[in-house]
Formats: sequence, C-alpha cells, structure tokens
Amino acid sequence: MKMLLLNGHGIDMRVSGAKLHVKDGRTSANEEPEEYVFSPKRIDIDHIIVYGRNGNLTLDAIRWLIKHNVQISILNWDCKLLTTMQPPESTNVKIKFAQYHAFEDNEHRIEIAKKFIEAKFDKSIVVMDYLKQRYPQIDYDFSEDIEKLSTAKTIREIMGIEGGAAWKYWNELNKAIPEEYDFCSRIDQYRRATGAGDKVNVMLNYGYTLLEAECLRAINTVGLDAHVGFLHEMNPSKSSLAYDLQEPFRFLVDLSVINLIESGKMENKDFIRTESYALRLKPSGAKKVTEEFNNWMNKKVAYKKQSVMWSYALLLKARELVQYLVGKRKTIDFIKPAYTIERQDSEEIRKKIMSVSYSEWKKMGFSKGTLHYMKKNAEADKPFTLTTHVRERLEMLDRC
Repeated sequence: MKMLLLNGHGIDMRVSGAKLHVKDGRTSANEEPEEYVFSPKRIDIDHIIVYGRNGNLTLDAIRWLIKHNVQISILNWDCKLLTTMQPPESTNVKIKFAQYHAFEDNEHRIEIAKKFIEAKFDKSIVVMDYLKQRYPQIDYDFSEDIEKLSTAKTIREIMGIEGGAAWKYWNELNKAIPEEYDFCSRIDQYRRATGAGDKVNVMLNYGYTLLEAECLRAINTVGLDAHVGFLHEMNPSKSSLAYDLQEPFRFLVDLSVINLIESGKMENKDFIRTESYALRLKPSGAKKVTEEFNNWMNKKVAYKKQSVMWSYALLLKARELVQYLVGKRKTIDFIKPAYTIERQDSEEIRKKIMSVSYSEWKKMGFSKGTLHYMKKNAEADKPFTLTTHVRERLEMLDRC
C-alpha cells in the first residue's frame, strides 16, 4: 500500500499524452511544489489523499485514476472524509441481499456486532501491553467488559459496554502522553465543538479518516453496502459498515500516533489553531501522520500460513465477512490476525541500559524519569520495548 498526500493551494491533476501529471499544492510563496508524472500501467500509488485547500482535478484525471485502481479521498479541514472516489464495485447483488437479511435478523446482527467489539477489545489489550512495558503506571483490566459483552442482548447494550471500555482505554493511554500535548481523553472530545482541541486528538481524527477510506475501499471491492453496518446504526451521512470494519484496525492508528509522539517527530509548527479554537494539521503534520500510518499498514503479519501486510489483512477480513454472510463460512472472527509485540529486550540491551548514568542520559536531552523506568524494566524479567528515539540514543552511546 502506498499513499500520496496532496496539500496546500493550487493542487493540479490532469492527463497529457496518456500520462497522469500531478502537482502538489503550495504552502508558502517560497517553496516549489513537488510534481509527479505517472505512465499508463506503471503507477505505484494506491490511494491519493487530498487535504489541500484548492486546485484542479480534471475529468480525464479521474478516469485515468479509476481505471488504474487508484482511490481518491478528499478530506475536510477538520480531518473528516468529504468524499472518496473508487474503482467500480463488485456487481454480485446476492452479497448485498445477504447483508440486508443479516441486518434484519436481530440475533444474527448482534452476533456480528459482538465479533467487531471482541476484536477491538483484543487489540486494545495489545496497545496497553505495548505501552505498559515502558510506562509501568498503566493499569488496566478489560475482563469485566469482555464478560459483559458475552451476555449482551441488544446493540444498545453492546455500545454501552464498548463505551465503558473505551473510557478505561483512553484514561490509561493518557498516562503515556507527555503533558505538553494536553491530552485528557478521547471521550471528552465528543462534547466539544467541531474539530479537535488538542494535538493528540487531531492526529487520531486524521488517522481514523485515512483508515475509514481504506475500509471503504475494501467494502467496495468485495461488494458490500457501506451504509448498512451491524454495530453502528444506519445514518444518511455515515458509512456504518466502514465504522464497523474500522474497529479491529483502529489500534494501527493509535500505535502510529504513539510512535510519532515518542519519537519526537511532531513539532508545534505541524499544527495550527483556527478562529474557532479548533486545532488542525498543517501540511507538514498531515504528511508525517500519513507516512506513519502508511508504514504501519505496510507492516507484515502472519495469517493463514502467509505473511501479509495489514492493509491486505483488512481486505481479507472484508472478504471473510462476505463468505460468512452468504453461507460459505460457518463462523466469523475479526481477532485474527494477531498482532505480536516486537521484542527489543535482549540481554545486551538490558546491560547497556543499566550502565547508563543519569547525568549522561540528561545530557542527551532525556528526563531522569524515562531512564528510571527503563532501568526498572531492564532489572525485571518481563519483556519491554523501546521507542525509535531511545534506541537511536543508546546506539549513540556506543559510538561515543
């Protein structure tokens, strides 16, 4: 999977001599925007994200992109998806009929809805495990929520259980976010005016929109109706099934944002405050989040004796849902493929951490608290991970 982000003023996409010519927008008077030329049958882009303010997209360019199976998604300033243009969908009408019948069968609908939330709980635990190795103060337990979910009898009840678990999840994740990000909770965001009020939420909003667009692509490819979900209620302006399909994969966005924060890649200049006091990503910030999300979607995962990218795993789960709806599969499971935390806690790394002095660590720009937690992890028998930023600093010590 490869995304191309277009931003700024004066974006231009047109066809000349059978080739697609793409010009990025300007974000300042001094910069020279990037230009790309793609020959027929030789484009390596799967998805073009337009987060710019103005520009031109010709009919020839739309036709060229659709015929080359390239999705075009246009985002609003508040990171919401305005529209997405995709290649022609599957014409197997039986698939949609099977989807509608399953939706109308309350017992069947609840069964599928539970599967989405079971997967979300599973991946929430993955993220918490990933963070706890470096932030021992994180303390979570979703066992009660999982038990409640197994006995839930209505969609409303399922959504209530999911909301309670989400509250726990975001409160614990907050413990891993530096104070300067002013992140309190994801839940509080929904009580605010349009747009995010802090850096973490604006990055999450943008990442979830990219994920939504990928879900819409998968749904379109397999021939399902994006407006008829099982967990999320139908709404004229919402793609309910895309929201359903996002649930097992939201953790990839969360890990993308966490990695950007821990690596120190995001800067104040990557954000801008609007007149309504909402925060939005500037072109530089949108580019960083897009690239990080793209990297995570391209990571490999073991599934059914194969090694596939997470972007392809998403498509496979959409196909499996179709097979289940039309009766070709007896069960449906969104928990697999399982995400495995990469181990970075070798004996050599442990010894290196224990040998670092606090004064030496402080000279490299890190806090004593960070090294304190690292030493506690190195002393313990449990596995732990290190951020890219920290690993680079440890490598620098070797060279000194």
